[in-house]
This record gives sequence, C-alpha cells and structure tokens, in this order.
Amino acid sequence: MAHIALTIAGSDSGGGAGIQADLKAFSALGTFGTSVITAVTAQNTQAVTAVHPIPLDVVRAQIEAVLSDMDVGAIKIGMLATPEIIGVVAEAIGAFSGPVVLDPVMIAKSGDALLAEEAVTTLRDVLVPIATVITPNLPEAGWLLDEEAAENQAAVVAQGQGLCAVGAQTVLMKGGHAQGDLCHDYLINSDGVLREWTAPRRATKNTHGTGCTLSSSIAAGLAKGLSLEDAVTEAHVYLQGAIAAADDLKVGNGHGPLHHFHRVWDA
Repeated sequence: MAHIALTIAGSDSGGGAGIQADLKAFSALGTFGTSVITAVTAQNTQAVTAVHPIPLDVVRAQIEAVLSDMDVGAIKIGMLATPEIIGVVAEAIGAFSGPVVLDPVMIAKSGDALLAEEAVTTLRDVLVPIATVITPNLPEAGWLLDEEAAENQAAVVAQGQGLCAVGAQTVLMKGGHAQGDLCHDYLINSDGVLREWTAPRRATKNTHGTGCTLSSSIAAGLAKGLSLEDAVTEAHVYLQGAIAAADDLKVGNGHGPLHHFHRVWDA
C-alpha cells in the first residue's frame, strides 16, 4: 500500500516551490502526493507578479475530498496567504490524528510577500499549536515572535524555545539565512536542543524552494512511519543533494530551483 502525504500550500507557476516542489519531493522520497491549493501565484525565478487566494469553500472542499477517501500519513502546510484561509485549514484538519509539518511561509526567495501581514498572528495562534513540528528560517522565527532574527546559536535556541512557549511542540530552526561556512539546523523543544544537523554552505543562487522542499521531505518521511529525527535526517540528506545538483538545471534567470530528481535523472 502506498504511503500518502498531503500538501496544503500555494501553487508556483515556475515549478520551483510551493505545491510543485512538494509533490516532486514526495515522489522522490517514495510517497504518493496529494494536494490542496490555497493560492495561485504567478511567479518565476525572479519575482511574484500576482497572487490569487482560492475561495474558502474550495479550500475546505479540497481538504475534505482528500481526507475522506485517502489514508493520509502526514500533512505538510505551506503558503496560506490570509487569516481566513488559515482558519479554514485549521478547522478542516482538526480531526486529523497524524503528524503535521508547518512551514510558516511568509516571503518568497525573490523577496515578495506570500502571507498578509495581519495573518502572522493568526498563523502563530491557530496553526503553530496543532503542528507536530514547525520549520521556520531565522527571519520567519523572528517575525512569529515579533523579534529580530537570531544572529548566534544562543539566540537561535532561545527563539526556538520561545516558539515552544507559544504552543509549538517541536521547532526545526533552519540556518540557511545565517552567516558562516556551515549551515546549522537545530531541532528544539521546550527542554532545549534535541539534535543538530550541519551542511556546508554552497555558493549558488539556485535555492528557490529550499524551505518548501525540506518541510515536504520531512512530511514524506513521517508518512512512511519514520520518527521525527529520522525523517529530518532523510530530508536533510536529500535536500543537500538537490542543492548540490541545482546549478546543472539552468532554469530561469534568477533564483533557480533545486534539482528534485537528482537521484533519478541527469540535468
């Protein structure tokens, strides 16, 4: 029987992030991907030029259609756009008993906003407490706490625990926005750091969809029954390979996508 994962997120017409990246990562890691589209974006590797939130009843109907028929093993939540969509998603998955990975998507790689400013508080108060793990980058963690982004390890750990204090079960604080030759990701709960993952920082501009890919890869592992730490480890290894092969794709003129199928086909 197939392992099934569900992504609830926005569509990226450029194919590098959002629903498209999630489904590619699900497939690459051996899970059957299902999807709920919360917003349609017009974007490429350089900019987001339009965002169209999906009507609330259609968002709800998509979730109900998938969960009523399929044995979903894990849910990944990404771009939600508005406070109203956040509320509908939280309500519609309320009876789901499996793991939920929340990627608090706020800003695209191009710098364009993907979450309304007034929705940040709703995201923190409504969805963070029901997620198994949230996966913010350092700016996103700061925005959720209304603080500046952490600039050292002590501040990263403190903000991770701060997110636990406002309801998060576990937090994967991603270090891609930090400085230094190594990227450090910390899995944190209210007691402190559970585990750390490191990877060399690669000199590439082709990192569009990195956050979406990592969170959906974790969801894929959880859907297959892996523990959270093992799911993060599998996702971390996969992501580093996708980043290492990204320059071979040569897609677009801006921040290009990762090579999600680097293990399957050569660019």
